[in-house]
Amino acid sequence: MEGTESEMKNFAKVWLLVFISLSYCYGIGKLVCRGIPRLLSVIPIVCLFLLLPLNLSSVHLGGTTAFFIAWLANFKLLLFAFGKGPLSSHPSLSLGRFVALACFPIKFQQIKETPPGKLHSIAPKKPKIGQKLPLNYAVKGLLLALFVRVYDYRDHIHPTAILVLYCFHIYFGLEIILAMVAALARALLGLELEPQFDDPYLSTSLQDFWGRRWNLMVTGILRPTVYEPVRNTCNRVVGRRWAAFPAVLVTFLASALMHELMFYYLGRVRPTWEITWFFLLHGVCLMVEIALKKTLPGNFRLPRLISRILTTGFVMVTGFWLFFPQFLRCKADVRGLEEYAALGAFLKNAFRGLPLQRFNASRTL
Repeated sequence: MEGTESEMKNFAKVWLLVFISLSYCYGIGKLVCRGIPRLLSVIPIVCLFLLLPLNLSSVHLGGTTAFFIAWLANFKLLLFAFGKGPLSSHPSLSLGRFVALACFPIKFQQIKETPPGKLHSIAPKKPKIGQKLPLNYAVKGLLLALFVRVYDYRDHIHPTAILVLYCFHIYFGLEIILAMVAALARALLGLELEPQFDDPYLSTSLQDFWGRRWNLMVTGILRPTVYEPVRNTCNRVVGRRWAAFPAVLVTFLASALMHELMFYYLGRVRPTWEITWFFLLHGVCLMVEIALKKTLPGNFRLPRLISRILTTGFVMVTGFWLFFPQFLRCKADVRGLEEYAALGAFLKNAFRGLPLQRFNASRTL
């Protein structure tokens, strides 16, 4: 229990420092012109955000914090330094919205024309990609609870089956966590969380999987920070037709290095670079896929069922081979289950005796 209390205190301190740091960046945006001067002003905050997750050891609190500030916030701040990205909105954002937009996968809803200096968000007419009904999250929450119970018998289950459960566990867990953040952001700030997934098991190609269905917030931040600058540079070197290939490879390399960093935060173990090879393999295969699409006739398509099976199978097989070994090496699965058990014990102690206390109180009256 003492360890849990200490972790919660560190968590609160980390996020207090995040708020103070982003308040400083908000002021910098009004005082320092964009470009190199603003970049030099925000670089100390970028370095601080790389160090802050080291104060947390929890898989859930530490991993989520690392992803939000060391990856999302830092990439958004780098864009902000050059007057680009979501933090460089016109008209300028309020401090609260600036902080929320920097830390979380949040974006404004569609905006109608309004008087200058005033933002007015309206709900979109069409459902957004990745938007889910509350019942969808309830079912996934029940499945997560079921997975936790199944893990108690993992000694009697084939290791490959456990890895399949881990795939769905990560997928469902991220969606539920981000749905909770979405509800909070919508209630407090009128903002909308960017969708994280769009049924990735329905992907018909690697391009569809990585670009339109899996981890969409990462795709959204890598595109302006890595892919587009590299592609624009390569346009002048190899021409517009082939510029996408090096841009794809560099983008996957950047994603690989950030994933290596996230796993270091989770386990504090030396990287073995299997995750880097996983993303480079997928980057090369995606380049081949793009080349085939450019070469083959436009009406050539595999049946959807076949393409979905091939895509999902390739992602899962390569994930079992190169991605999950590091996940298991840092014992994220074991520590995550311990945190579930600690949370269950905390809730059990918190609610223990409540009916009896109410009964005694009624007798006293």
